[in-house]
Amino acid sequence: MNDVLPQESSQWQYIESVLRQLLHEYGYQHIRTPMLEQTPLFVRSIGEVTDIVEKEMYTFIDSLNGESLTLRPEGTAGTLRAVVEHNLLYNATQRLWYSGPMFRHERPQKGRYRQFHQTGVEALGFEGPDIDAELLMMTADLWRRLGLSECVELQINTLGNKEERAAHRGALIAYLEQHLDLLDEDGKRRMYSNPLRVLDSKNPQMQGMCDAAPKLLDYLGAESLAHYQSWKEMIAGVGIRYTENPRLVRGLDYYNLSVFEWVTTELGAQGTICAGGRYDGLVEQLGGKPAPGIGFGMGMERVLLLLREKNLIPAAPAVDVYLVRQGAGAPLYALQLAQMLREQGLSVQQHCGEASFKSQMKKADGAGAEFAVIVGEDEMSTGTAIVKPLRASAEQRSVAREAVAETIAAFKS
Repeated sequence: MNDVLPQESSQWQYIESVLRQLLHEYGYQHIRTPMLEQTPLFVRSIGEVTDIVEKEMYTFIDSLNGESLTLRPEGTAGTLRAVVEHNLLYNATQRLWYSGPMFRHERPQKGRYRQFHQTGVEALGFEGPDIDAELLMMTADLWRRLGLSECVELQINTLGNKEERAAHRGALIAYLEQHLDLLDEDGKRRMYSNPLRVLDSKNPQMQGMCDAAPKLLDYLGAESLAHYQSWKEMIAGVGIRYTENPRLVRGLDYYNLSVFEWVTTELGAQGTICAGGRYDGLVEQLGGKPAPGIGFGMGMERVLLLLREKNLIPAAPAVDVYLVRQGAGAPLYALQLAQMLREQGLSVQQHCGEASFKSQMKKADGAGAEFAVIVGEDEMSTGTAIVKPLRASAEQRSVAREAVAETIAAFKS
């Protein structure tokens, strides 16, 4: 787990502001859910035999009432729990987004921490592939706004429905049983509990065997194939390039039909920065009436890391004014002037405490301010202030304090 220090905070604020504007433009509403939920919520939704539930969740017993509680490892389960609990799908559809810290006890690596931050989207109550395509339009739009379009690749697949996966599962288990000598310990452990995840193995010695395994696509019925085909046509129709990856299965049990990942080769082996898919049975599984759903989660640390690698984060905005003051009565005069300037739309950092004029001017420069506004005994007696440009070669001016904001605007123009 790590701290976000002041010099990094502006980078977070930049991408968060881009995301907020994007999500507003697509009609998504913000939802906030607790970081702590009852453990069965995640076991029920994510799946007992997933890595998250088996090895990564921060789970503990509440000493006050004996309940098992878990720090949220992902955002979909808590969001859908809230939707069901507050009946948000009664005669309605929902486009929701969330953002905040998640927790997984993973091996720390580049761009991945045990407390990490995720922004996610959940679109609920929509059956057709058009909403699936909209989510990909939204993410492609985000990469364009951030300047990352050439750094990412979209991979897609379909997982069909429950019955089709069951038929494929039987064939896949039979195939894996014939290749036990090629399976690593993780593959053997998952072979009967979650055989699709065996195909997602990164073990290079298993790749040939996984490539030749029975394909889920061959077990899909007409309805699932039609959904997948329509989705692909819509993606292509809005100009989004993609690669079909039949081994893309995702790590959570609740997915069906459309699944996707945005990946990059710029961050090493752990290159997924945004991923998601359909979960049409999850609302019912969590106690609500049957309703389709689709969503994605985006790892904020990885997106920020990619932006830093490409030097695509704009410099933090500096304050307009650093207010320098000296002399008896200067603190109150400066407080009043600073407030007046803020009311006129300027950002102002004023000096507090005693320091020499030279020291205050060094702090004004260090703060990155565009202007120093200087107040001394002469200025207080005449109701004036000195406006000194710090980033341009222009002469300072002494003006009435009511004219400071106007003078700064004139310098900028």
